[in-house]
Amino acid sequence: MQYTPQSIPDVFVIDPKVHGDHRGYFIETYRQDKLEQALGYKVNFVQDNESKSSKGVLRGLHFQLAPHAQSKLVRVIEGAVLDVAVDIRQGSPFFGQYVAIELSGDNKKQLFVPRGFAHGFVVLTDTATFAYKVDNYYSPECDRGLAFDDKALKIDWQLDTELLLLSDKDTKQPSFSALEDCFDYKQNYYDK
Repeated sequence: MQYTPQSIPDVFVIDPKVHGDHRGYFIETYRQDKLEQALGYKVNFVQDNESKSSKGVLRGLHFQLAPHAQSKLVRVIEGAVLDVAVDIRQGSPFFGQYVAIELSGDNKKQLFVPRGFAHGFVVLTDTATFAYKVDNYYSPECDRGLAFDDKALKIDWQLDTELLLLSDKDTKQPSFSALEDCFDYKQNYYDK
């Protein structure tokens, strides 16, 4: 696997090696020791999640506050999505900036989204099956979000707004400027 830091260096794209022949393919989708070596800290994933969505479904931008903050390792099994991670760490030189990458069943890329980032994706194909690991359990008390269409963030979701399908919850998220619950860039949210 190849681990490539993005424009925000704490976010990594992971390109697994695909072993294919006339029978199909095999890929190693996760290896803890290699991920931790690339990151420089320990990550202990505790849960796997999967969703299937139709074209235009936008899920996000979501995050959880400490002590239940989550890192995510995300990938697409079938279809394609635009995956977005927004830096919401106060004091970060990248505060308010984002990384966006197309993840698909064809390109097999994965994105590591660290704690301190809001995360979301939009489905670009007829359907997409999205799978991800998290390193902390869901906590309703710590669940937060950010408006996907915030003008300050300037995220190009690659689909016309009228084609987007959102949950009621995601249509009512606060703007970036109104975000009260952020992370501290200088605080360590991981065990070294």
